[in-house]
Amino acid sequence: MTVTPIPPTQSNMPPYPPRRRKGLNPWLIRLPVLLITGSILLLVVLGIFLFAFQLRYTDVIYPGVSAMGVPLDGLSPQEAVAALDNGFTYDRDTIFTLRDGDKFWQLTAGELGVSFDLESTVEVAYAVGRQENFASGLVDQASTWFTGSSIAPRVRYEQQVALNRLNEIAAEVNRQPVDATLVLEGVNVITTPSQTGRTLDVAATLAQLEQQILLLESGTEIALIVHETPPLVWNVEESANRARIALSGAVTLTATDDNGQQLGPWTATVEQIATLLQVNLLDNGDGTRSYDVRINMDSFGSYLEQLAPGLIVMPQDGRFRFDEQTRELEVIEPSVSGRTLNVAQTLERLEEGVFTADNRVVPMAFDFTLPRYHNQITAAELGITSLVSESTTYFTGSSANRRTNIAVAASRFDGLIIAPGEEFSFNYWLGELSTDTGFVEGKVIFGGRTVTGLGGGVCQVSTTAFRAAINGGFPVTERNSHGYRVGYYELNGFAPGLDAAIWTPDRDFRFQNDTDYHLLIETSFLPTENALQFRYYSTNPGRVVEIEEAIVKNTVPAPATKYEANSEIQPGDALRVDYAAEGADVTVYVNIYDLQGNLIRQDPYFTHYLPWQEIIQVNPNDSRLRFNS
Repeated sequence: MTVTPIPPTQSNMPPYPPRRRKGLNPWLIRLPVLLITGSILLLVVLGIFLFAFQLRYTDVIYPGVSAMGVPLDGLSPQEAVAALDNGFTYDRDTIFTLRDGDKFWQLTAGELGVSFDLESTVEVAYAVGRQENFASGLVDQASTWFTGSSIAPRVRYEQQVALNRLNEIAAEVNRQPVDATLVLEGVNVITTPSQTGRTLDVAATLAQLEQQILLLESGTEIALIVHETPPLVWNVEESANRARIALSGAVTLTATDDNGQQLGPWTATVEQIATLLQVNLLDNGDGTRSYDVRINMDSFGSYLEQLAPGLIVMPQDGRFRFDEQTRELEVIEPSVSGRTLNVAQTLERLEEGVFTADNRVVPMAFDFTLPRYHNQITAAELGITSLVSESTTYFTGSSANRRTNIAVAASRFDGLIIAPGEEFSFNYWLGELSTDTGFVEGKVIFGGRTVTGLGGGVCQVSTTAFRAAINGGFPVTERNSHGYRVGYYELNGFAPGLDAAIWTPDRDFRFQNDTDYHLLIETSFLPTENALQFRYYSTNPGRVVEIEEAIVKNTVPAPATKYEANSEIQPGDALRVDYAAEGADVTVYVNIYDLQGNLIRQDPYFTHYLPWQEIIQVNPNDSRLRFNS
């Protein structure tokens, strides 16, 4: 390929560089002019743009403005309202749960007074960039255009709506406190439970709710603030159980006699207990009340006061024998403590029994009195050291009944202790003369005759006790003689005038222990010897006793024998019913000396014996009847 060179022409030849002129450079003038002109043109363009921009957004929202994620630029307020109308769902979708224990209420935000203020929100959006200061407005418009402006929705909250809703809930929550009750109807115990009062604190709950609403929280659970008011009487079960126990069954009082035999029982029925139960409402002092269940013990107290005399056991001294070898006392009859009914303590036990479920048998309470001479007392304590006097009488020829009465009567005195200064009474210790106490019929002096009577022979015992007393020098304070001389008391050489007759309760034999020592009486019935013995043990206070020989005066012979008809006696038989005895006046002096032989006291004992006629009963046809004068 052949290349033909193009000859240079004027048009394709490079221009010659301009020739520099010497002097002022023209760009120094051009450049400022160009800058001023450009600036003016730029301002004119910007002004036209701003005018056009302002004209474009005269009645619409500026660019970059949005609400709830919805662009609002270029929209008129009416169009913005339409665009946002369905965009706010907080009032419908947000649910608040108000809880009270297991119970709850669910309400939307709208039901609690929350609503969307659409017009206000659009007004705020429309106001963006429209400040009174034009320059500030332009800056705001530019900032919004480039960075955007999200308008928070304007929310309206009507507190009264929420308050009304809470008041409605309060009507369901609120309740008055209810006291428990306890009522007795007959033997039935009726109770009703208590109920705690509850009051919804509307103001506090509303404040808690508003805090969540104002933060536009997306639903939450709010615990209702409820104040509880306890009842004044909140629990009656303890008192009710106490009443039920009281009415669970009868209560029985028991006691024993002095021999350990069961007495009673005495029973309070359920119905009786029910009438005495009392239910009282008490103030506990701490703002609460409670029921107090008690039983009125007054009726029981009156009843026990009536029973008390029959339950008294008098203390019984022990009976003793003195062992002359060991010089100690031997118990022959144990002592018995005396007792009286302790009404107050028994009532306490009874009340406790009424309110005890498992044991409703209540032993009565007694106050016990120790006897003077209990089983552990010693001879040394009592000053009993030796035998100070004794006496033995004989009953040879006595009938079986008379011997029985002597033995029974003598046993009443065996082991007795007479205290210093104490007076001994034969009739007191003898007790009742009856068949129930062991006595039988025997011969007694009554109405000027020797007749059959209960206790015949007891005077032999009183006579023996009398002789032992004077042998010990004890002052005799009462002594009665027999109407005539009784042969039994003069057996074995005893002189007349030392007998002591008793007729209970009118005539007694008494003597006084005038020493500083206790006196122990022992008796022995000696059937094989036909003898009765009394022994007195004590401490001799320093005296010697001398009994002078009896002085017998004014002796009167016994009357002639008298015969009496008795149809029950067979012919030829006879029954002596009275014995002959001469009358006389007999005086016996008992002298008491000290150990130096000085006479301390002289006790005279005078007896006037009547002459006594022998009386024999025979068959009515007996010839001896004619000899009666």
